[in-house]
Amino acid sequence: MSARRSTGTATGKPRHRKRRTALAAGIPLALTAAGTLAYGTDLGLFGADAQHKASAATAAPAWATASADGFASVDALGQNGTYGGRDGKTVTVKTLADLEKYATAGEPYVIVVAATITMDPVGKEIKVQSNKTIIGSGTSGQIVGGGFFLGQGVHNVIIRNLTIRDAYQGVWNDKEHDYDGIQMDGAHHVWIDHNDIRHMADGLIDSRKDTTYLTVSWNRLSQENKAFGIGWTDNVTADITIHHNWIRETEQRNPSTDNVAHAHLYNNFLEDVAGTEIKSSYGNYARGRTSMVLENSYFQGLTNPVVRDTTATLVQRGNVFSGTTGKNESGGSGAAWDPKKYYAYSLDKTADVPSLLKSGAGPRSTLGTATGTSTDTTKAATTTITVAADGTGQYRTVQAAVDAVPANNTARVVISVKPGTYREVVKIPANKPHVTLQGSGGSRKDTTIVYGNAAGMTKPDGSGTYGTPGSATVSVLSDDSQVRNLTVTNDFDESRHQDIAGQAVALLTQADRIVLDGVIVNGDQDTLEMETAAKDKLGRVYISNSYITGNVDFIFGRATAVVDKSVITLKKRWNGTSAGYVTAPSTAAGRKGILINRSTVNGDVSSASFFLGRNWHPGGDTTVDPQTTVRDSSLGAAIKSTPWSDMGGFSWKDDRFAEYRNTGAGSGAASSDRPQLTDTQAAGQEVADWLGDWTPSAS
Repeated sequence: MSARRSTGTATGKPRHRKRRTALAAGIPLALTAAGTLAYGTDLGLFGADAQHKASAATAAPAWATASADGFASVDALGQNGTYGGRDGKTVTVKTLADLEKYATAGEPYVIVVAATITMDPVGKEIKVQSNKTIIGSGTSGQIVGGGFFLGQGVHNVIIRNLTIRDAYQGVWNDKEHDYDGIQMDGAHHVWIDHNDIRHMADGLIDSRKDTTYLTVSWNRLSQENKAFGIGWTDNVTADITIHHNWIRETEQRNPSTDNVAHAHLYNNFLEDVAGTEIKSSYGNYARGRTSMVLENSYFQGLTNPVVRDTTATLVQRGNVFSGTTGKNESGGSGAAWDPKKYYAYSLDKTADVPSLLKSGAGPRSTLGTATGTSTDTTKAATTTITVAADGTGQYRTVQAAVDAVPANNTARVVISVKPGTYREVVKIPANKPHVTLQGSGGSRKDTTIVYGNAAGMTKPDGSGTYGTPGSATVSVLSDDSQVRNLTVTNDFDESRHQDIAGQAVALLTQADRIVLDGVIVNGDQDTLEMETAAKDKLGRVYISNSYITGNVDFIFGRATAVVDKSVITLKKRWNGTSAGYVTAPSTAAGRKGILINRSTVNGDVSSASFFLGRNWHPGGDTTVDPQTTVRDSSLGAAIKSTPWSDMGGFSWKDDRFAEYRNTGAGSGAASSDRPQLTDTQAAGQEVADWLGDWTPSAS
């Protein structure tokens, strides 16, 4: 981009929003958080090689940065999504004493269960405290004869990849022994994922007493009278997502969902196997005043597959019923609701659900890289390459590790960068897809990649200047690549180099399906450039839980980009003045541009000194149709009351700029200078609309 300057002065303080709604999986905005989405990768890393003592902390592995989807991702009750213990130490446990020690501790932990642990006494339920991830090592993590209890107010807990089994005491409908696999009483923000829970004394999962912001996904629930009970309350406040679970050979509570404000069930497989002693009495049950949306689930052989009380509301879409008998109900007088108003999700084809869950539900030796399409569960194991400036890794520089990745690799390669400052330029070439560049420290501030090139600087070989893309400290040119849990900075000193073009990119993306999660991207002008491999190619970028700093056009390019649940920090110019533009999209016609969603925009700059964006037509290109939408975000006082600006002789009003439901001192009412989306228009400008058939995932 050509050099751009603007000026101005005053201050605004950044603030967070705690909100009920969300559009995608999420984590906190706090800088201490480490990087997002669906499923982690190489759980086998802690298999036979797990020789650590339980008390010894280890670096958090790639999958420990995973956070929940569904309602567990929603910001509420003072909690920003569900990300478990990833801000704490990682410990590996093989004994009941160690498991209980860390699960009940006050501080956050990622607890890797690397053995079969038998509860003593039988039926013991460990009282898990907040901010914990309890995850099985490969398929070796098993809990026998008991389970876990999450009490009132316990929050931010992830239980994944475990087998929890065999507390059964010989009585099918056991009224005496309340031995559950996982019981929650008044907890919130919990993610139960990829477990095998079976053959317990009472129920497999109980979500009781207003437990809310719960996601239960990709589990196998079997060999039980009561599979999954929800309720035990007169309040109608709970929000729960239940997806991609294989529930088989269970009689009742599949689940029974009582007085749940928003129950979203999709892509589950309920199976009553013919010829066995276990016979289902009902499948999904909307009880009390529950409002349930039931989508693309597959019911095989069940009696009364879908039941609702007359007081409940139940909407069915796309379900398949094979060999079922009895009640199959829907309807009700309650208000319909749309899950996509709360979070993004993608539905698998109903016909694919049985095979998908038979192969993909339950514990995995290596958990796939995506959200569970049939191909994701068979991806090859992740390779991890370590980088450490002090020589304790496989490589001393990040670029050396990138160079070691084989060309045209088909499996994910995680480049794990130990804490430190790496002063170098890093480029991931287009022929090396599936690369994750990830800091291994407890905070994204622990690992920094920094350099100081600018567009107008002459290259060392004298072959010309770098140009804007060439100035990038880190360039990601390969599809399906990710940057997580680190800081990328361009520290070009504009005040000392007013004689040259000062665009100085910190991070450049020029590919499709790129995830930037839990990162800090620092710069001044043109901090974050997001392009496509060619003008006619699609390039999607999903940015979450991150911090982006700059002053002029510092989020820009022609990519289809989502900035979600992040902090955008406005920065003064080199001479201390305040003026600038947050975005400069150059979107191709017919494509989505830049979406800022559920984020905070503010900084220590003058009041009313920054535009939200301006329309970039590169080289006067009349075929582009720039787009920025800012929605459901907090705008500080630094934002102008007329937040959009012309650029290069093109009127922004001829392009696509709009807001929706923003708050804060910098927000404003609709006018000809401040377009606002209608509710109908906003329904077509959500995260899922931007990303299309791609659902971002953990590395």
